[in-house]
Amino acid sequence: MCGIIGVSGVPDAARVAHLGLYSLQHRGQESGGIVALDGSGVARSHRGMGLVSDIFGDAVLAGLPGDVAIGHTRYSTAGSSVLANAQPILAGYREGPLALAHNGNLTNAEQLRADLVAKGSIFQTSSDSEVLIHLIARSEAREPEDQLLDALERVEGAYSLVVTIGRTLYAIVDARGFRPLWLGRLGKGHVVVSETCALDLIGATPVRELAPGDFVRIQSGEVDRLPALPARPHRRCIFELVYFSRPDSTIFGRSVDRVRRALGRELAREHPAPGADCVFSVPDSSNAMALGFAEQAGLKLEHALIRNHYVGRTFINPSQAGRNAKVKIKFNPVREVLEGKKVVVVDDSLVRGTTSRGLVQMIRQAGAAEVHFRLASAPITGPCYYGIDTPTKGELIASNHSLEEIRQHLGVETLGYLSLDGMLRAAGGDAGEFCHACFSGDYPTPVPNDVAGARHAAPLQTAVPV
Repeated sequence: MCGIIGVSGVPDAARVAHLGLYSLQHRGQESGGIVALDGSGVARSHRGMGLVSDIFGDAVLAGLPGDVAIGHTRYSTAGSSVLANAQPILAGYREGPLALAHNGNLTNAEQLRADLVAKGSIFQTSSDSEVLIHLIARSEAREPEDQLLDALERVEGAYSLVVTIGRTLYAIVDARGFRPLWLGRLGKGHVVVSETCALDLIGATPVRELAPGDFVRIQSGEVDRLPALPARPHRRCIFELVYFSRPDSTIFGRSVDRVRRALGRELAREHPAPGADCVFSVPDSSNAMALGFAEQAGLKLEHALIRNHYVGRTFINPSQAGRNAKVKIKFNPVREVLEGKKVVVVDDSLVRGTTSRGLVQMIRQAGAAEVHFRLASAPITGPCYYGIDTPTKGELIASNHSLEEIRQHLGVETLGYLSLDGMLRAAGGDAGEFCHACFSGDYPTPVPNDVAGARHAAPLQTAVPV
């Protein structure tokens, strides 16, 4: 999962992209980057490891002039977390500088990479996104739009893309529409962002959400809707609504906040907790779910866990050791709320179970008499191949443990998962619209053989001067 932004026809485009990346920081915290193009078509790039605030200062942004820019915040699902894999990717190209920022995961990237290497391609990263650069370069089509289409015809999986070829900005969403992408207007220019919260921050006016298969060209202040990608059944990622997107965003035509409140209400209907004194969330992604649960159950909503906002999201931390360490740093219980109380804890999901177990222990140590754990999503029983870091079934507690075994592992009195049907009711609309493969096992594409290998693959090592 990553955050992407494209800016066209806006003065100081890099500074606008930089501001937008702050709103997309929740989508990736490992690395970030910006490529900017000036009026002469000269491209300049800056990338770094860490948070947006660590990577970009005034001096860096001053060195990125131009009215066209794209930016990226990375959360790796294919390719190791190293600077070589940071995006946007920038390459010299016959049509001018080519820069690309990708949100998603290409499920056939390893096969394509092997074929390209056999034909002489030389890769500089282990990122699946670089495969697209090579496919574009090998296209024999004359027009840049057709070169992009040639490349996209060969890839499978999830991709929302912002691409610049010369000074022209392209925005593309795969035909199944796994990941969100929005078009906005800013002055006489345009912006493309992963979520509407970024439009809010930069002061842009939302124009429309790009539909699955949309292919858009932005140049000289004009937006051209190019012929769409070949149609396929829509499969919007339901986990975007459950966890990844910010609650102040609108994606897939839905308010994330309203869907999460509905998830909480469905959870209270399916798994009430008679005799409980209060309900609280594991902040922040489950705040609205706990509110919905409390409204439906008639329970008092409390703030019993205080989050340290200077610590990142534990789920997208790339290492398990990092996730474990962050739990104690990230949360602290309010003893006066918990002491002697029978409490309902609402969380958005349960992936590995280790962080939740630590949370329960913390809540008990603060004096809770009973802990009833409620999850506003179904059991995650399979890996995601479309941009979420759950590469093996062995990491997923629900894939090889019963409900009772999970309850005992967490150390709670009762445990309740929202059903998949309940999730779909809360999301509204056509149930067939969503990808829920990690919950149901219904994968919309052929699945790759070695996702774990791709996830941890290392780029070529560069020589160290002696």
